[in-house]
Amino acid sequence: MIAPELQAAAGYQFRDSRLLERALSHSSYANECKGESPGSNERLEFLGDSVLGFIAAEYFYHEHPGKPEGELTKIRASAVCETALCGYARKLRLGEALLLGRGERGAGGTDRSSILADAFEALLAAIYLDGGMDAARAFVLRFLREEQTVRPAVTDSKTLLQQIVQQNPEEAVDYVLIDESGPSHDKCFLVEVRLHSNVLGTGQGRSKKLAEQAAAAEALKLMGI
Repeated sequence: MIAPELQAAAGYQFRDSRLLERALSHSSYANECKGESPGSNERLEFLGDSVLGFIAAEYFYHEHPGKPEGELTKIRASAVCETALCGYARKLRLGEALLLGRGERGAGGTDRSSILADAFEALLAAIYLDGGMDAARAFVLRFLREEQTVRPAVTDSKTLLQQIVQQNPEEAVDYVLIDESGPSHDKCFLVEVRLHSNVLGTGQGRSKKLAEQAAAAEALKLMGI
């Protein structure tokens, strides 16, 4: 049996062990062991991202009947960001079961946030293909419920924007003061939030912090969040 401890932790027993093997196969392993590997987990990760998004949207839609679309989107984004997915993967000890190339394993890939988050989505997709939507939903919901209990949904625009941006490893946004006007007792600050040289949003406020929040909120709005 492949990764029995992981299957026990996930609460799901695979009928097709090849799906699980592929979900655990990082691209570094697939490239290094082309004759033995079933291929990398990247296609499963792609599918898992969509399955996760649907399950999370459905769950929060029913869980928060009074919240508007914008708030639901923020709650979902917080629960399925890389930080959250990495936490779910660590609870499963998913890193211990991953198949990595020698170089990636030696560089600490078994605990790399981006690899763990991607592997969690791939594992979800494998469960979905092996057991259907009910099995996938049962697997995911225990993490979503615990996430909301232990860590309330992020509604702070700056924090949420950073979580979304960090789904691409090592990325970070910068807040740049563009203008400052008015008397000392009634200042108005204008701030841009940037990713590299791209302006994501602009905001103004009576303090730099408020202007930064406004800029982040505009960026989220332009992203449809």
